[in-house]
Amino acid sequence: MSTNPRSTANPGEYHASMTNGNASPMIVLCPGQGAQSVGMGKGWFDASTEAKAIFARADEILGDEFREIAGAPLSKVCFEGPVEKLNRTDVSQPAIYVTSIASWHGVCAIAGHEPETAPLAATAGLSLGEYTALHIAGSLSFEDGLRLVALRGRAMQAAAEATPSSMVALIGADEASAQEVCDQALERTEGDGLVLVPANFNAPGQVVISGSSAACDTAETVAGEVGLKATRLSVAGAFHSPLMAPAADELGKALAEVEIAEPRCPVMSNASGEPHLRDEVTIRQRLVEQLTSPVRWAANCQWLLNNVEGDPFELAPGRTLAGLMRRIDKQTKVVTHDTPA
Repeated sequence: MSTNPRSTANPGEYHASMTNGNASPMIVLCPGQGAQSVGMGKGWFDASTEAKAIFARADEILGDEFREIAGAPLSKVCFEGPVEKLNRTDVSQPAIYVTSIASWHGVCAIAGHEPETAPLAATAGLSLGEYTALHIAGSLSFEDGLRLVALRGRAMQAAAEATPSSMVALIGADEASAQEVCDQALERTEGDGLVLVPANFNAPGQVVISGSSAACDTAETVAGEVGLKATRLSVAGAFHSPLMAPAADELGKALAEVEIAEPRCPVMSNASGEPHLRDEVTIRQRLVEQLTSPVRWAANCQWLLNNVEGDPFELAPGRTLAGLMRRIDKQTKVVTHDTPA
C-alpha cells in the first residue's frame, strides 16, 4: 500500500511493537450514534463472561444519574428499550460505547488475546466511536471514556434542545455541492443567526449537512433543484456544527481533567481526517473540535487503506461502518461483530 505524504503518524512505528507473534493485526472500526437498536449487546452479554462484566461495570459507574435520564440501568435499556429512550442522545452515546467495548472484550476472549495487548494495526471511530477507538488503543481508561461519553451525550442533548436544529443527508453530493446547497439555503432563508454547514463526509456520494431547522427545510428544496436526494435525519439537533459550541465548551473542561495516554497504534481523528498526533494536548483539542467541525470518516478510511496493513472489523452494534466501507472501497471487506455469531 502507498504512503500518504500528508499523514501525521508513521504506522510502522506502532506496528512492530504491537504485532503479537504471527497473529494478524486488526483495524478496529467503532460505530457512532445511529447504530443503536433495542437488543444490542444482548448476544454478547449472554455468550461472554467478559462482555457481561463490561455491562455490569458500566451500570455501576453510571449509577443513579443515568437511571434518572433513561428510567433504568444502561444494560436494561440496551437489551429491552424502550426505543424512544434508547434513541435519546444522552442515552444512546454511552449505550453504544459500552456495547462496542463489551463486544471487543468478547472478540478478544474468543481469539485468545488480552484486550490491552491484542495486536492492533489501527483504530477508528465514527463521532462518539472515536472515544471507543481511543480506549481500545490505550489512551483512555474504560471508566474515563464512559464518563466523557455520558457527559458528551448530555451536553449535546442540551445544546440541541436550546435551538431548533436538524440534519439532512445529501445522496449524490460531494464536498463542493454540499457547501453550495448550504450557501443557497442560507441565502433563501429568512432569520438572523442561521447556521447550515457540511457535518459528515461519510463516503463518496454521502454527505450530511447540519444546522438551523429553517435552513434545513430550505436545503431539502435546494438539493432537489440541483439533482441531489435529500433525507431529513431523525436526530435531536445539529451535531458537528457551530450550534454545538456550548457542548464543546463543557466537554473541553471535562477533558482537561482526564488522563490521556499515548496511543499504542494509530487512532484516526474525525476532525483532521488523519491519525491523532501522539500527545495528549492535541488529542484533547481534536476531540473538542470534533463537536463543531465535520466528521471526515471517508478520509479516515482512505488513510487506513493507504497506510495500514491489517484485517478490518466492526464492533457492535450494527453494520453501518461495513456498509460505508463498501462505498469507499468495494475491494475491502469488513467483518462485523454485531453478535458473537
